Amino acid sequence: LLFFFSSGEENLILLAGRHEFPFSFQLPQEPLVTSFTGKYGSIQYCVKAVLERPVAPDQSVERELQVISHIDVSSPALLMPVLRSREKMVGCWLFTSGPVSLSAKIERKGYCNGEAIPIYAEIENCSSRLVVPKAAIFQTQTYLASGKTKTFRQMVANVRGNHIASGSTDTWNGKTLKIPPVTPSILDCCIIRVEYTLAVYIHIPGAKKLMIEMPLVIGTIPCTGFSSRNSSVTSQFSMDMSWLALTMPERPEAPPNYADVVSEEECSRHVPAYPQPIDCEEQLSCPMFAYIQEFRFQPPPLYSEIDPHPTDVEEIQPVSFTL
Repeated sequence: LLFFFSSGEENLILLAGRHEFPFSFQLPQEPLVTSFTGKYGSIQYCVKAVLERPVAPDQSVERELQVISHIDVSSPALLMPVLRSREKMVGCWLFTSGPVSLSAKIERKGYCNGEAIPIYAEIENCSSRLVVPKAAIFQTQTYLASGKTKTFRQMVANVRGNHIASGSTDTWNGKTLKIPPVTPSILDCCIIRVEYTLAVYIHIPGAKKLMIEMPLVIGTIPCTGFSSRNSSVTSQFSMDMSWLALTMPERPEAPPNYADVVSEEECSRHVPAYPQPIDCEEQLSCPMFAYIQEFRFQPPPLYSEIDPHPTDVEEIQPVSFTL
């Protein structure tokens, strides 16, 4: 890809000193592939300036520039959820110990750098072995040249779950895996492709791991729908927590007196009178019953900051011993 620029004057004489020529040019309208440097190849853009001199050799200088082809993850194709499930029988032939099943789901297919992917998974371990669930993001670089294909695959981020014993299950309710700074997906180049997958797998001792891979697209324009929803939820949460700003009074008030709240007349209306004593002869002639007398409790004492029953503290006199 070449762009030519000239000063516009054929016979331009420059005197000794420093000279600057500002310039600009328009990039092509067709989409350009994102700049990328990989294991076996790269996509680079550079600006080259050449100084042609009739007598002396030419002088040139190059500066690399970064080009980013934007991918909007808000497109309907990238907002669709992805769900996968798989089951594996641990053991072989007659020595099988039971199956291990795995199902995983992500809310959408497109994400951007720095976002956290919530992973929903269900793991059931019916085997006799202790298994460990894990998740990872893989980057796959594919190089196409002269009818040949070369592939390079590497892990860029991972997360690990808890051990699952035999006969137990585990559930991931949105376990997060953050996307590190990586190159956006390159899907429209005929010589280099960069693709991403989210793998949820189970490590099984003594057997091949059970793996589920879901396609990912790393874009450059974040999903506005999810960001606005998250911001609204955050603002609502902060508003609901405004009660934390309330402060308690510096000095607490004394509790009210019981006698001031309940008057003597009101108390006498609700408390029945004491029962009359029963004659002993009449009590012996009738069946034996337990008579429970109602007691009337006295009101609590008035509130006071001065202790009415202070403890006597004896003064400690110094004692000296002479040996």
